[in-house]
Amino acid sequence: MTVPARYAVWAPNPDRVRLVVDDVEYPLTRGADDWWTTDAVLPHVGARYGFRIDDDDAVRPDPRSRFQPEGVHGPSEVVDPERFAWTDDSWTGRPARGGVIYEMHVGTFTPEGTLDAAADKLEHLVELGVSFVEVLPVNGFNGEWNWGYDGVAWYAVQHTYGGPDAYDRFVDRAHALGLGVIQDVVYNHLGPSGNYLPLYGPYLLQGLGNTWGDSVNVEHPEVRRYVLDNVRMWFRDHHVDGLRLDAVHAIRDTTRPHVLAAMAEETDAYSSFVGRPLSLIAESDLNDPIMFRPREAAGYGLAGQWSDDFHHAVHVALTGETNGYYGDFAPLSALAKVLDHGFFHDGTWSSFRKKRHGRPIDRGTSPTTALVVANQNHDQIGNRAAGDRLAATLDDESLVIAAALTLLGPFTPMLFMGEEFAAATPWQFFTSHPEPELGKVTAEGRIKEFAEHGWDESIVPDPQDPETFRRSKLDWSSLDGERESRILTAYRVLVALRRTEQAFVDHRYEANEVRHSEDRRWLVLSRGLLGPDAAPVHVVVNFADDVAEVPVPTAQGEELYRFGEATVEQGGVRFTGRGVVVVR
Repeated sequence: MTVPARYAVWAPNPDRVRLVVDDVEYPLTRGADDWWTTDAVLPHVGARYGFRIDDDDAVRPDPRSRFQPEGVHGPSEVVDPERFAWTDDSWTGRPARGGVIYEMHVGTFTPEGTLDAAADKLEHLVELGVSFVEVLPVNGFNGEWNWGYDGVAWYAVQHTYGGPDAYDRFVDRAHALGLGVIQDVVYNHLGPSGNYLPLYGPYLLQGLGNTWGDSVNVEHPEVRRYVLDNVRMWFRDHHVDGLRLDAVHAIRDTTRPHVLAAMAEETDAYSSFVGRPLSLIAESDLNDPIMFRPREAAGYGLAGQWSDDFHHAVHVALTGETNGYYGDFAPLSALAKVLDHGFFHDGTWSSFRKKRHGRPIDRGTSPTTALVVANQNHDQIGNRAAGDRLAATLDDESLVIAAALTLLGPFTPMLFMGEEFAAATPWQFFTSHPEPELGKVTAEGRIKEFAEHGWDESIVPDPQDPETFRRSKLDWSSLDGERESRILTAYRVLVALRRTEQAFVDHRYEANEVRHSEDRRWLVLSRGLLGPDAAPVHVVVNFADDVAEVPVPTAQGEELYRFGEATVEQGGVRFTGRGVVVVR
């Protein structure tokens, strides 16, 4: 057993801390480093415990609690990190760059909404052909359901999902099926309910907040260690293969090395120790290649970052929506630039931000696969007023165009759960705050936010309404539907093409070429242009509903895939409407 040798808590703020174990109280002694400990009682698996701070008799959870069986306001439970009988000794892992990632929310992936139920559905992902499952945050949050970004117990797995035992079973099952696991984690803020960290110490920068609350005080050595130990925990104790770092642009850190570089150092060191690839992927709004630039070149050395520019360009090209931040992506040239340069905003004027934004990527040294792209994800669906997916408004040809650009493009592709079979269910913003006032504020704030952006507030669902959560669950019985089967087949073929055609895994920017017609609304992405044995493959897309004659630098080439009415002819592809053709 490897339970902690003693109960301990870092708490520089209070003058007195008392430990409560199974309803029995013990005084704690303060050390010179502000860690409080006792030898009066030793931890044992299953014990319920917490801390009383100063003269408050309320029992507060351990900041490093591994399990909150009664929720984030209840007592912590002692867990043995090595209790699980892992069977993944033969799992050698895989780098995140270039893999196919599948984003999943545990609570809505299955009707049951648990990790065990999700594990039972992993064969579907194997048949789809993806490489990784990326799980939205599972750390402890208040209430029964939530997106996960209101978490407060960073070291604990949410009890309604099944807790740490169910999480380990999920990862073990994924590895047995050949799937890597990437865990979404949040280090930029804590949720609004159940956050007791400020009672213990200076975990937060009071008054220095971001969109979601006070920023985490990562410049304090002990708080920084709290974050880095959490990074190590996911790799060491839960065997995950990567972490997706939420909204890193909201992390305040003026120290050097930056906390993100420190996370990468921690990850790389442990990767060397266990002998398998471990990856960090940032969600960043900065469009700054410092995220994935090597640390030796003054970067942070992460494996990659999300790129919203790709999503915006594809979305506008297919839907015609140009409100808000979509405005800059109206011309088809925006998509061409993204495919060719990675970022659209690379120092250019952003009309939405009303300033210049981003920095250019050094295309000679950075791999294309450092950018993780998606045509749909939890943010871009869930933060729409009605949580509507592309399938709600686009035809099949448009959906497959989006899939082809994502899966056959030069970047690391990510799919959002249900996208692969044109799920008819929405994915909406949902919460279950037990506090009535907090629930009311959340619902009213949501409506106000969309009203300010010109959306019809009458279509904004109440996030506190249980039906909002229930209607966001995937309907697996729909897979037999005609449309669902057709789209699922298309996704499986495209994923297989990516795996079997070498041109689609070439990560060099210079190995690609993009041509397009603004007036005729067609685009050709040519891949695999370099090397002595180069066999270029062309992804030919018609975004228009009209007939299009698209010149392709090939003479009656081999057709690898087609969706829509089109024919490959001498020197080009002829479309009679929207569609995509892949030709060698």
